[in-house]
Order: sequence, then structure tokens, then C-alpha cells
Amino acid sequence: MLNLPVKPKQHLIIFTRYPEPGKTKTRLIPALGNLGAANLQREMTEHTIFQVQELQKKIVISVEVRFAGGNSQLMQDWLGLDLVYQSQGEGDLGSRMARSLFDAFQSGAEKVIIIGTDCPGVNAQIITTAFEKLHNFDLVLGPAIDGGYYLIGLCQPIPELFANIEWGTAQVFQKTVEIAQRLKLSHTSLSPLADIDRPEDLPIWEQVFMEEM
Repeated sequence: MLNLPVKPKQHLIIFTRYPEPGKTKTRLIPALGNLGAANLQREMTEHTIFQVQELQKKIVISVEVRFAGGNSQLMQDWLGLDLVYQSQGEGDLGSRMARSLFDAFQSGAEKVIIIGTDCPGVNAQIITTAFEKLHNFDLVLGPAIDGGYYLIGLCQPIPELFANIEWGTAQVFQKTVEIAQRLKLSHTSLSPLADIDRPEDLPIWEQVFMEEM
């Protein structure tokens, strides 16, 4: 008999953007310039990938990178051949996340988490905790201090959680919780963390960068 590899039931999706100057971290361009903002995007994505690699030493998960901008070849040249890359595709952030979740569950995953790369506080322990909470809850959210969320975890695709939301506003987390309550989903939240989206957020990244030196 063939011993086929068992596909991990826990799946992590990383949402990021290829760091092309002028097309990424645009709200930080006034402070950093086109190249500086792109370099920050590159550094934060690499930081997130490192945390995920640390996570893979502790628990069995499959990982994919869903990217915007660039193409698969550019992503491989940047982050290496050890990761699975998939374009985020068309639509707003909600439809892109819903699509990635649907694909993951269709492929046999039983617990799926999406993270971005804008929140340097997301580490292996936080993601581990989120997967553990999916044993007892339908929905796990990691609230961002700006009103969005840095992590969402589900045990089945629920597209309603991503519909009719104004992405990038301070109401995203609260609106998602309200939808979950209406759908009678059991849900729990992780510790709030800060995103790096605006010039005033940069000291958060500088602190992380110094700690890793």
C-alpha cells in the first residue's frame, strides 16, 4: 500500500501584497516615500513568515500565501519555493477572504485561519491559541486597535461574515461580531493588537525591529 501524506486539517492563509513601490502601504508614502513604504511592506511580510515558520515547528499546519500585485514568480523569487502562492483574485477584501476560505475548506481543511502582515504582534503563540479556540468556537477574531481585525478563524465557510462591510473602517470588527450574533455563531476574541497603517503607527514597528536586532 502507498503511504500517502496526510493533509493537515489546520490551514493558515497569509494575506499580503507584493512590495511594489507606489502600490503598497500607500497611507505611509507621505512619511516614508514610495520605496520606503514598499520596504516596510517587505519587512513586515518577512516578519510574519518567520513567525509562521516558528509555528510550523510546534504544530502541524498547511500554509498558503494569498497575494495581490506581482505574480507567482515574483513571490517565489522574494519569499522562496517552500510556500504555496495563490493570487487573491478580484473583488473587495471581503470577497477575497471568503473565496480563500471556501477554497481551503473544499481542499479538506477543517480549521482555517486568515492573517494579514500589518500587525507585527501576531506571533506563533497567538496563532496557536486561535487554532485551539476553534475546538470550542465557530468563530475566532483577533481585534485590531483601529477597529478592524488582524485574524479570523472558522471551522466552515460563512460568506455572510464578509458581506456588506465597509473594509478599512473602524466598524469592521464590531460589524463582524454583530453578523456572528445574528447567525447564532459561537465566537471568541483574542487580545487586541495594533496594525501599522498610518505614520503615527510607525513607532510600533520600530520597537519590534529593535527587539529583533
